[in-house]
Amino acid sequence: MMQWIAMLTMLIDHVGLVFYPNQEFWRIIGRIAFPIYAYALVQGHRYTSSRPRYMLRLAVIAVISQIPYQLALDTRGLNVVVTLFVGALVLYLLERSKSWILSSMLIIAACTLLNDLPFDYGAYGLMLILIFRYAKPSWLAPLHMLLNLLFLFVNNWELQMWSVIPTVLITYGPQIWRKLETVRVSRWVWRSFYPLHLLVIAVMRIFM
Repeated sequence: MMQWIAMLTMLIDHVGLVFYPNQEFWRIIGRIAFPIYAYALVQGHRYTSSRPRYMLRLAVIAVISQIPYQLALDTRGLNVVVTLFVGALVLYLLERSKSWILSSMLIIAACTLLNDLPFDYGAYGLMLILIFRYAKPSWLAPLHMLLNLLFLFVNNWELQMWSVIPTVLITYGPQIWRKLETVRVSRWVWRSFYPLHLLVIAVMRIFM
């Protein structure tokens, strides 16, 4: 069920962005999607049988998604799966680092790269991934809210404040969340939904 919520709210977000740009409600619902994807990335990274293969799958999805992403959303930026791939790569390298100094330098360098280049969500995306990976469960929602407040101050991301909703469920509703996680989506649906829904929106946008 968690995966269905992520896909549905992302679809609503992109439909609103393309076809109803002046209606904020669509974008508010869409803020729910990325935290779930970030959380799923951390869980996938933690429990996958092969992290290199896991990152390779992310890279393939990112490459396949890029052209539909640009056509559908009329942007020259990098799609969100590229950001998730960088997050998975940073987690992979952090686990192999023996020095907190090197780990800190890696995080700073990655955040700088994500902000200087047009990555979707930028450094915010990586920082949320790190929160989901390293924070204690009771601290997930407070740290996510602090991150939102930081980017509200820096980037004026008012809508992003709504993104804390799924994190609150993860933090304070573990029993409900475990039930949602038991409803599984076919792995091919989960992996192909991002590029396919962008392709459909791009085609509709071209012909409309």
